Amino acid sequence: MRCDLRGKVALVTGAAGAIGSSIAKRLSDNGAAVVVADINSEGASQVAAGLSDAIACTVDIRDAASVDSAIAAIMDRHGRLDILINNAGVNTLAHRVTLDEFPPEEWDRITGIDLDGLYIMSRAALAPMLAAGRGGRIVNIASVVGLAAMRLQSPFVAAKAGIIHLTRSMAIELGAKGILTNAIAPGSVMTALTAKLFYDDDGKFAGRTQEFLAHVPLARPAQPEEIAETVLFLASPAASYINGQVLAVDGGWTAGYMM
Repeated sequence: MRCDLRGKVALVTGAAGAIGSSIAKRLSDNGAAVVVADINSEGASQVAAGLSDAIACTVDIRDAASVDSAIAAIMDRHGRLDILINNAGVNTLAHRVTLDEFPPEEWDRITGIDLDGLYIMSRAALAPMLAAGRGGRIVNIASVVGLAAMRLQSPFVAAKAGIIHLTRSMAIELGAKGILTNAIAPGSVMTALTAKLFYDDDGKFAGRTQEFLAHVPLARPAQPEEIAETVLFLASPAASYINGQVLAVDGGWTAGYMM
């Protein structure tokens, strides 16, 4: 889709990755000035260099001081923040085990980034958005596992379920102030992690790709650009009456059981 985001400033976290960089590109292509934020400084710089009006910003969303510094830099450069895309998140490759075997430090790492980090970033970004009184858009990237739990990734499931209800809470709190908050729940997306798990010869689930995709009516993973297109819609003027919703972009995975 095409929309007019000229004059808008968008912050995308986790923007050095496949989904985040696709989101940053779609927002930029539609006129937004984009802040490409990631803990991976080199990756963020590479993404920003390919966009027409973008800057790279190194930020660790688990660290309030790092986040506050990033927001201050955005305000110094642009004087406004209109769109926040909470995309940064992690899962685990090594620890696909049951809850009783899951390492506490890995639980803390995943929930600390996926849920706590989203709170820290949202809280900091809301200060200038609310102060300006112009409204704004927040799009949180959740997951289908926040809607329908999967085994062997308990902290990821818990964090993404938390994001879904946090999104609804934010929508109730912020809607009257003109800030619309929604979430996207992607299903399987062809990222480096998906490729490593399912398509590498030594991947943990190598050889089980067709078994996994049998639960997806479209029988394929999404491309990152398909997630980005949905984010663009929710950030666009066309979504002016959508608030507190969770849109599953999953090829029909959560629609029902495939026999």
